Amino acid sequence: MQAIVLAGGRGTRLAPYTTVFPKPLMPLGEMPIIEIVLRRLARSGFREVTLSVGYLAELLMAYCGDGARFGVNLRYSREDQPLGTAGPLALVGPLQETFLVMNGDLLTDLDFPAMLQRHRSSGAIATLASFTREVKIDFGVLDIDHQQQVTNYTEKPRFTYQVSTGIYFFEPRVLERIIPGKRMDLPDLVLELLAAGETVACHPHAGEWLDIGRVDDYQRAIVEFERDRARYLSEEVP
Repeated sequence: MQAIVLAGGRGTRLAPYTTVFPKPLMPLGEMPIIEIVLRRLARSGFREVTLSVGYLAELLMAYCGDGARFGVNLRYSREDQPLGTAGPLALVGPLQETFLVMNGDLLTDLDFPAMLQRHRSSGAIATLASFTREVKIDFGVLDIDHQQQVTNYTEKPRFTYQVSTGIYFFEPRVLERIIPGKRMDLPDLVLELLAAGETVACHPHAGEWLDIGRVDDYQRAIVEFERDRARYLSEEVP
């Protein structure tokens, strides 16, 4: 199986850390998040991995090398200008079979083979892994009608959403919708697929998932990884 790991972003929400480090090299303990991602992919049966790089690419390439010590054959696809999250896929080259795309800054125990099985059984062109996220509003929320009269008052409500984890399985023909050299994000690609009447499936993930794009999530990821390394990392992978 082939995977494409997106690692080219500037990580502005993690500044000032990402002024000198690309976000996937941010450490969880003694190990950068990109190494955890690559080792987990190897454990899940992925041997061919393409790392899509851009910002501070040399640092990522110097650290990851050919991927052999993580258990994968690692290639690089480099964008000369920011192309979003979907645009870089056009640079990877021809893909002949179902492939995985994921962000390079995720800490998760997602079962990739189970997600692939769901994708194949659904007949979908794309499958997104989702995660339940609760959002708390720290204010009293008012419902107001057209006459500016209060019709309801909810104190500090909590809302639950299914959010995208940044992990996708795609069929190769999705690449027909990505124009080489043109910026495009994955949400735009998904919306375009839906508008065209394509089937896009969902794979709910009930385990652990953290996007380390924000400082508070990064700090939480450090604690989570050190508390239960075995959940996220196979020590048997070379």
